[in-house]
Amino acid sequence: MQLQQLSYFIAVAEIRHFTHAAEALRVAQPSLSKQIRALETELGASLFSRARGNITLTPAGEALLPLAKRILADVDTARLEVQELVGLRRGRVRLGATPSLCAGLLADVLRRFHDAYPGIQLLVEEGGSRDLVRELTRGSLDLALVILPLSGDAPLETTAILREHLVVASPAPRPEDPAAAPRGTLLPRRPYLRIEDLRDRPLVMFRSGYDLREATIGACRQAGFEPRFAVEGGEMDAVLRFVEVGLGVAVVPSMVLAGRPGLRGTPLAVGDRPGVADRQDGPPSALTGRRGEPVPGLLRTIAMAHRKDVTLTHAARAFQSVLETFVREAARAGTLPPGVEALVPL
Repeated sequence: MQLQQLSYFIAVAEIRHFTHAAEALRVAQPSLSKQIRALETELGASLFSRARGNITLTPAGEALLPLAKRILADVDTARLEVQELVGLRRGRVRLGATPSLCAGLLADVLRRFHDAYPGIQLLVEEGGSRDLVRELTRGSLDLALVILPLSGDAPLETTAILREHLVVASPAPRPEDPAAAPRGTLLPRRPYLRIEDLRDRPLVMFRSGYDLREATIGACRQAGFEPRFAVEGGEMDAVLRFVEVGLGVAVVPSMVLAGRPGLRGTPLAVGDRPGVADRQDGPPSALTGRRGEPVPGLLRTIAMAHRKDVTLTHAARAFQSVLETFVREAARAGTLPPGVEALVPL
């Protein structure tokens, strides 16, 4: 059994088409088919059912697929580990992160890591948390910053890093004429909003795969109404721009509004009883409410995740250490974005 054969097998299993798999691998289709047949002969079992042009995995193929992915991931890890024995002068980190983090503090973390380890290649994939969990499980990423709790039974180990406050983004009033509010500007009677206040507001909604989409829809349904969408299907930058021009409002992480003077964020609260903390295990924090302040209604926890069955490379462990150190120092210095709280030990 050869690694190349396993690589070809995985490509066909995922694409479900021999010709398209060969094109993706940049090999001739007859060569790919020959290697698959050789693998089937060696294993003594057919791996694919080929009926009327439809390619499906046989039971033997279903059993082999996760094992083949693990073998190739372990080989890749071994190769990188050997390279890194020279002192982290070479290597690679494949990192996944949500758009809010890519647009926020992650850039500073990446700069610090690159300054410390200039020979380590950084590959960043931006996507919704659910998409990142899927890519991490497949072995396409080494690390990912995802949103807890994870859905399903993902075989991942997680370390909580941050907790952030979700806010309602709307167009900011014009400084030169505050009375002439742009279309879509929120003018709440209180310094915060409840989910119920969004009942009659058109929302700008993220595409499927964003945890923000599920969190917003779930909160609205829990409050007893179905949200109304003005536009849906966008990525973070598009959603913020749609809000800025007045198409609707959106529930977003507070950190994404930094550096966007055309938008303002209004905190979400659980009700009209400010000053009641949403947890009882310690003094109120900036996110749990002080006397006379609202209690946030939507918080989310950001965690660093990696596969349990794959040993992290030295480079990946170094990145995780740099990230945790950055968050710890920013929390001590009070420079974390508004509405963001460190969960790493200080």
